[in-house]
Amino acid sequence: MAEKTSYQPSYPLAPANGYPRSDEESATLNPDELRRKKRIKLAIYIAIFVVFQAIVIAVFSVTVMKVKTPKVRLGTAVTFQNVSTSTQPSPSFDISFTTQVRVKNTNFGPYKYDSATVAFMYDGVTVGEVGIPKGKAGMLSTKKVSVTVNVNSKALQSTSNLGSDLSGGNLTLTSHAKLSGKVELMFVMKKKKSAEMNCTMSINSVSPNELRYLKCK
Repeated sequence: MAEKTSYQPSYPLAPANGYPRSDEESATLNPDELRRKKRIKLAIYIAIFVVFQAIVIAVFSVTVMKVKTPKVRLGTAVTFQNVSTSTQPSPSFDISFTTQVRVKNTNFGPYKYDSATVAFMYDGVTVGEVGIPKGKAGMLSTKKVSVTVNVNSKALQSTSNLGSDLSGGNLTLTSHAKLSGKVELMFVMKKKKSAEMNCTMSINSVSPNELRYLKCK
């Protein structure tokens, strides 16, 4: 006797993860819903791009575009010439030396400065001056200007402290200079900046070819 076979309809298998495939999902969504999802994705991409650009601009502003004040200092390499000091009959000194004036520029653009004067003082009285010609310190570099300075005691009205300083072998001089100029960034932005120097130097007046110390701020 022949066996009866029952008909059982077959159904497609569901995805293993339980979620419909994207093409099936797209087929079931209406066009308005698809457009809405595309707009959301586009908005997310734009937001990410804006945040990224804001971060880049912020970093750029605090590093490249931030204008720092250049520094001007005396160099520590000092060479003495024509040294003359005396304690009798009247305390006096006449000293010439060669050094460097250094203009340090830490900006991402050149610093152009006008000519200036470095004044050297003893006990608050100017005993010598030297000129600095106008120039330019390049981006992230130091401009070095060699100068020859002469300092002497001719302008001193009182030498009451000078005799003891020379006898003790410690002639202390101070120096001051102020450079006025502009820092140029990106060839379009210019910012005025003044670089100021205040240095204290001690010369061994017993052996005048020796610089005891030099400190600048």
